[in-house]
Order: sequence, then C-alpha cells, then structure tokens
Amino acid sequence: MSDASSKPNIDPPAPAKDADQRSPIELLTQPIQFLKGVGPARAEMLEKLHLRNAADVLFFFPRSYQDFTELHVIDDLANEQLANVVGVIDDVDQHIGQSGVHICYVLIKQEEKYLRAVWFNQQFLMRKFWPGQKVMFQGKAKWQGGRFQMNHPKVTWLDNEESAEQQQCLKPVYKLTDGINQKQMRKIVGAVVEQCADIVTEAFPDELRKRLEVCGISEAIRQIHMPKNQEQVESARARLVYQELFILQLALAIRRHRIRSENKAPEIEMTPKIRARILGRLPFELTETQAQALTEIAADMNQPWPMNRLLHGEVGSGKTAVAVAAMLLAVADGHQATLMAPTAVLANQHFDTIQKLLGNTRVRFALWTGAVKGKAREETAQRIADGEVDIVIGTQAVVASKVPFKQLGLVVIDEQHKFGVKQRATLKQSGFDPHYLVMTATPIPRTISMTLFGDLDVSTLKRTSGIGQKVNTYLGKEESRDKWWEFVRKKLREGRQAFVIAPLVAGDDDEKLSSAERMFESLANGPFSDFRIDVLHGRQTAEQKETAMADFASGKTQVLVSTTVVEVGIDVGNATVMTIESAERFGLSQLHQLRGRVCRGQHPGFVCVFASSDDPESNERLKAFSETDSGFELAEIDLQIRGPGNLFSTQQSGFPPLMIADLVRDEEVLVRAREDALKLIEADPDLKDETYSRLRQLVFARYGRALSISDVG
Repeated sequence: MSDASSKPNIDPPAPAKDADQRSPIELLTQPIQFLKGVGPARAEMLEKLHLRNAADVLFFFPRSYQDFTELHVIDDLANEQLANVVGVIDDVDQHIGQSGVHICYVLIKQEEKYLRAVWFNQQFLMRKFWPGQKVMFQGKAKWQGGRFQMNHPKVTWLDNEESAEQQQCLKPVYKLTDGINQKQMRKIVGAVVEQCADIVTEAFPDELRKRLEVCGISEAIRQIHMPKNQEQVESARARLVYQELFILQLALAIRRHRIRSENKAPEIEMTPKIRARILGRLPFELTETQAQALTEIAADMNQPWPMNRLLHGEVGSGKTAVAVAAMLLAVADGHQATLMAPTAVLANQHFDTIQKLLGNTRVRFALWTGAVKGKAREETAQRIADGEVDIVIGTQAVVASKVPFKQLGLVVIDEQHKFGVKQRATLKQSGFDPHYLVMTATPIPRTISMTLFGDLDVSTLKRTSGIGQKVNTYLGKEESRDKWWEFVRKKLREGRQAFVIAPLVAGDDDEKLSSAERMFESLANGPFSDFRIDVLHGRQTAEQKETAMADFASGKTQVLVSTTVVEVGIDVGNATVMTIESAERFGLSQLHQLRGRVCRGQHPGFVCVFASSDDPESNERLKAFSETDSGFELAEIDLQIRGPGNLFSTQQSGFPPLMIADLVRDEEVLVRAREDALKLIEADPDLKDETYSRLRQLVFARYGRALSISDVG
C-alpha cells in the first residue's frame, strides 16, 4: 500500500470567483496577468515597470498629459498656432524627395475643410493610417501650399463612435516598456481604475481631510488617471503628493522617537570650563556657524538618548574642527570617540590632521584601518579595550571588525551620504549606544535633508572669507586645450602641482569619454613629458593608492591623473590646478567637491572643465558651475537638473522612490507634511489609535525595512 502523501491531487480546482464575489484585498492583489487586456506575455513586459498586481497599476501615475481639452476647427486655424484637430483620414500617400528623403502625407477632412500632416523618414507610419480612420492631430499649424499643414504632429487614433465631447480631455502619458504603447497602457490602467478605484481604503481620517481640504483617495485615483481638466489633475495631485510625503515623514518621525525612547546614551555636559579648555586646544577661533554647530552638538550630547545629527557644509567650512571639538567633549567626560572615513586614504589624512592639532595634549589616539594587521592590530585592540586610547580614527573597519571599545561615547562618520540611512541603522545595532555625528562636505538641499536625512537633526556650516583660497573656474573649449596645458605647465614650473580628473578608470567603456589610464599615457608622452606624473584610481591596491597619494602629497609627483578617488577630503596645499575631463559625467555638487581640492593652500586655485559632449543641457550645467562658487546654490541647481535619485547615491540608500511627489516643486508640501507628522507622532508615537490604522499599515509596509522599524501597533 503506497503512502497517501504520494498520491496525485485529483480534486478539481476551485471555480474562479466573479469580480463582485472577491474581497477588496483579492481584487487589489490579483496578479497583473489576469487583468483585462494583459495576459502572460504583457505581464512579463509590465514586470519591467514593477507592475505586478492591480494595486501597483492604480498607483502607477502618469508622467504628463496630452491636452486635448480644446478642439480646433480647421477653418478657424491661425498660422503657427498650436492646435488639436479631429478629422477623418481622406488620403494617405508617400513620396521620395530629390535628396532621398522619404515623405509620408496624411490628409484629414473636417466637414469640407482639409488639413495635411507630413512626416519625414518615418516609412513605418504608412502601415498605421488608412482612409476612413478617425484621428486627432496635435501640432503647430502652418499655412503652406494653399492649405494648413502640420509637420510631425502627435497622433491619437480614435474610435469612430467617440463623440467630440469624449475626445476633449487630458490624456495621460505613462512611462512605457518595450512591447506596450500608450494606447494599450491607457486601456490597462483605465480598466483597473474602473474596477478597483472605489475599493481602495481611505487612509486619512475625516478630520485630516477636512483640515487639508483634499479629496478622498478613490476620487484622487480616478482624477489622476482620467482627468476631465487641469483642475482635476491638480486636485488629485494635491491629495496624492501630501499623502506620499506625509507617510514618509511619519516613518522618519517614528524612527526618531524610537531612537530617543529605546536607546540610552551617556549624558555628556559641556560646562563653560570644559568649553574653554576645548577651544584652547584649537589653534584658531571658531567661526560663527562653527560655534553655533558646536552648541547644538553639545546640547544633543547632554541628553539621555543618542544624538543623531548631520553636520554639513561646503569645502573649507571647517567641519573637521567642529568634529574634533565634539570628540574632545566626549573625552573630557571620560568616554572614547571614533571618527570613521569612507576610505583608508582619508582616514590616514584625518589621523595626521588630528595628530597635528592635539599632538601637544594628553589625548591618546590610534589608527584603525584594514592596513593595521598582525601584532600591531592586536596591541591596538587591547589598548582600546583597556581604555588607553581616547580617539580612534579609521574606516568602516571600526564597525566591521567590532573594535572592543571600553566606553564609547561618540561616533563621527565622515561623508555619511555615501552610505545612507540603512547603514546608519546597522551601526546602531552593533552593540553600542554612543552619540552619532555624521558629516558631509556636500551642501544638501533642504528637501533632501528632510527626506533622505530626515531622521537626523541638521547643523549647517557656511564658508566664510578667509577660509580657503579663491578658485578661478573656466569652461574649456577643445580649440583652447593647448593654451590650457601651457598654463598648467607654467604653474608647474612655478612650483605648484596639478590634478587631472577623468570619470573612468580604463578606456574600454566609451572611446569618447576620458579615462584615467588613457589620459595618463597621453599626458606623460605629451604635454607633461618633462614633469613627474602618476595615476590614481579605484582598481589599484590599497598600497598602490597610498603610495600614489603619499608621493603627490610630498611633492615627489607633480601631476596626478585620477578618478574621483580624490573627491573627498584629500588635502595637498600645493596643488592649485585641476583639469576635469568629460565633466558632463559628474553632478554639480561632485564637481564642486573636486574643485575644493585646489583651495587648500596659500595660492589661488584654477579649474578648467572640458566636456566630451555637445549636449545643450550638459553645457548649461557646466556653465552654471563655472559661474557659481557657492556649494549651496550648486546643490539646489543639481537637484533641479538631476533629481533626488541621482544625488548622494540615493538609489542605494534603501529608500523606495517617490511615486508622484517632486522635491523641487513640492517643497512647501514637504515642510507641512513634516510638521504634521512630528505633531502626530508626539501625540501617538506608534499610531496605535484605530483612527490611524490604515496610515500605520502604509507607513510600515513602505518604509519599515528601509528605516529598520517594525510595526508594533
């Protein structure tokens, strides 16, 4: 007798439920292949857009709209007028011009009047038009050859039974993938909206909706996908943008509250006597913004919960001095501190800087990177464990190798934007309850600081005159390259040093783009053949990188060809000239970071950027860079041009992308959402009130993993 578990399942499958028999959850989570107009083949295509079920489709918002709300009569058209014209195709023809250009003609009729549309070198269009077909053309009408003509108009193919009123609307434009066109996407989305929009659970309590004066979620979904006019688009967008930003800010507020309520940190007080002693250790007076930042940090460190503060400011604003003062405050209270940098090169530089600042004090410090090995590593670890080291300077190896601190009071993380929120959460789970100060030399736009860094309090440093040298920035043209190289050679003969920056390591990616290795060979055998030149990039071993930097810092090397390895914190005061190749490949904030490498000494700096592309937008960006020396202004311009997803590697931060909110356009909404979220979480830290049950579900479903918070409601 066989085992029952091995018998095949011969029970008939359960009959499929009709749509009206399924629960809202079943309808919203039904796989996309079973939706009207989809099927298995299209489901695979839609997967590329991360559309997997009906709910995904509902919240797959249009990128823009084609405005057909105003239809035009051919008889009333004006020359050069942008118009929407509906008509029936009367004739389709094609012609090969004398220059070999293929011309497609489509003539549409509206009552007794005609409009001609013309396309050049688009033969495939001949298969899409036929006489008797109803279409809508949108384009600029020009009087030509005795009739109005549109060149390359946008085309909407219409059902012949559609009325003029049905044609007058805003048509949504969606992001597409190969195999699916706008008409198909509109049908898929429209079918899901008709079936599911009214069953989406309302997340906002009535009181909140009334106060905000926004429409309900079902109405917002309908209007965003099938608006009758621009007013409906704005009404729907107001609701959906606020909801998206409010949920994000609620998640960040919950995280902030839990850090303060669940984690305990030492209360470190800065008395007037201690402050005077700390400032006496520094060989310079703090600027106004440095002093304010130190006051804010000291106030945080005097609380029983961990400080979680971001210190940002552009190159030359003095972040390291503030960080050193904060670490001395921890040491003065009997605690240890650590400063972690993203690279070993920068960690070594911080170590040298702090040694010079505190070399004549009783403060004890040690270096901890991957290069510290064997017996030296064991001895250093023992000294730290015994409390014989006050300040540890290192890389992320400090966390990865679980350095055995005796009493850690403060962690300073340099250039933390390269790691993101999730990595900060990992650091906080490593068994320590110290205070945290994270720093970046990239000025951060306000909206980014309230989202990507929204779980942090923020201190801002401004660069003042007298800190750092002026940098003269030029937008180079290819025909002036030889003159620029002659200028660089002149500076080298005067005893200065120079950087040459390339976006790539090797030349196998794109022959049009500059690479460090190719530039090194070209310059060593060309313009700089009489000078000592070296190359630095990320594919080298740690030892090779350290040797290259040491040789450049000591003056042994006069020209250093490098990738952006030198972007962060590399200080060589004698290096006053920089050439940036294929500069359009870098963001404005990154270019500003690079520029900061040549303002560290006593001599003025010079930077010239060359583009490998004639793209107008890229040239506008580089022009803005050459004309603007404020990192804060450039950060805002960068945000507007590149968007938040490309700033600070936010794609790798663990945050889900925003679906409809725009951090440039919607800054006022973000500020309001943040204020509302902080008030609500102060009153109800975990959103346990049943009124907020749906909000709570959305918060933890969307941001729980990214922020390492779980639903305890």
